[in-house]
Amino acid sequence: MRDLPDQDVFEPIVRGITQSGVRLANERAVLTLIAGIPGVSNADIARRSGLGPQTTARILADLETRHLITRGEVLRGRRGQPATPYQLNPQGGYSVGVEIGWQHVEILLQNIAGQPIAATRRFHDYPNPETVFTEIAADVEALVSNLPDDQRGRVAGVGVTSPGNFGPLLAHVGAPPYTIDAWAEIDVGPRLTQETGLPALWVNDGSAAAWREITAHPAPRPKGLASFFVGTFVGGGVVSEGALVEGPYGNGADLGAIVVHDRAGKPAYLHLAASLHALVLKAIDAGYAAPVGSPRKWDWAALAPVVTQWLDDAGHALAQAILSTTAMTEVDIVALNGDLPESILSRLVESTSIHLAQFPVLLAHRPRLTTGLGGPSAVALGAAQLLLFRRHFSRAWELFDPAQEK
Repeated sequence: MRDLPDQDVFEPIVRGITQSGVRLANERAVLTLIAGIPGVSNADIARRSGLGPQTTARILADLETRHLITRGEVLRGRRGQPATPYQLNPQGGYSVGVEIGWQHVEILLQNIAGQPIAATRRFHDYPNPETVFTEIAADVEALVSNLPDDQRGRVAGVGVTSPGNFGPLLAHVGAPPYTIDAWAEIDVGPRLTQETGLPALWVNDGSAAAWREITAHPAPRPKGLASFFVGTFVGGGVVSEGALVEGPYGNGADLGAIVVHDRAGKPAYLHLAASLHALVLKAIDAGYAAPVGSPRKWDWAALAPVVTQWLDDAGHALAQAILSTTAMTEVDIVALNGDLPESILSRLVESTSIHLAQFPVLLAHRPRLTTGLGGPSAVALGAAQLLLFRRHFSRAWELFDPAQEK
C-alpha cells in the first residue's frame, strides 16, 4: 500500500509562471507548428501561433542556432513578402527508447523527426534485475557511438519503459521469487541514468504504446484514444486531450489489469485472458512445444487449431475491456496492436470487433476499433518520442525548466 503524500493535490496551483516559462511556451508552440506542418513559412507560423512577426523571427533564429530547425529556399512570386519555409532538422536532436519487457529488451535510437536510426532487441526468459541494466547500458552506448562526434551531445536522454508493476506476473514467466522483491525496490529511471550517464524518463509500457499510437495517427488526431498492446501480457494506455492518462504514480490506465469474464464466466485479468502467455498455455495444454523467441517468427500455421481458439477467446476478453475503458474515459478510437504478425493482428482485430458488436449498447457511443499504427516496436518508440516531446514540444507548465533548454 502506498503512503499518502504530504502535499495537497491543489498546492502546485500556487506556483506562478516566470517570464522564462512564457518564452519556452512560445518557443514550443513554434516548434510544434514546424513539426506538424513541415515547410510551414515564417508568416504562417506567426499567424497560426498568434505571435508577432518580430517575436516569431527571434524564436526561429534561436531554434536555428541550436540546430533544431533548418530553413529552405525563400519562396518568391507569391502575394505579400517572400516566405521562408522551415522544417525540423533530423540531425538536431535524438533520443533513445528502451523497453524492458517481460521476455525481451528493445533499445532503439531515433531522431527528433521521429525517424528510427538503429535498433537492437534481445530475448530473455524473464527480466533479470541483476544483469538487465548493464546490458542495456552497453547497447545504448553502442547505438549512440555510431552518431557523428558533433551530434552525440544532441541526445536528449533515454525514454525507458517497463510494466508499472512486475509483481506476481513474474511468476507466470518462470522468474525466481526473489526477482519480485528486487524489482519492487528498483526505480527504473534513476537506475538507468546511473548506468548510462544520460537523463532518463520512465513511462509505463502501455502508456508508451498509446503515445506511439497518437503520434502515428494522421491529423486531425482524436481527442480520446485507448491503446491495447498484446505481447507476453497486455499493455494498455489512454491519451485524452493530447495528454497521457498516467495518474499520480504513472499507472493510471493499466488496462491489462481490467477484470473480464472468460468463456466459462469466471473472472480473469485481461493480462491472463488475451495475451500471448494465454496462447502459450493453450499450446502446451494441447501437446505443443511452447514457442520461443520473437512471436513474429513463430510457426503460427503449426499452431492453427490453438490459435483459432485463442483469437476467439482474446477477442471476447478485449471487447469487454474496451467497453469498460469507454465507460471510464471518453475515447473516440481504440487502437489494437501487438508483437504479432500482421495477419494474426488483423484476425485479432476482426475477432474483437465481432464480439464488441454482440454486447448491448448502453454507452453514449462506441469507439471505433482500428488496427494500431505503432507497429511491433510501438513501446520503445513511444518512450523515445515522449522524451523528445516533453523536452521540446509540450506546453505543460511543470515542464518549463530553462536549465534543460541550455
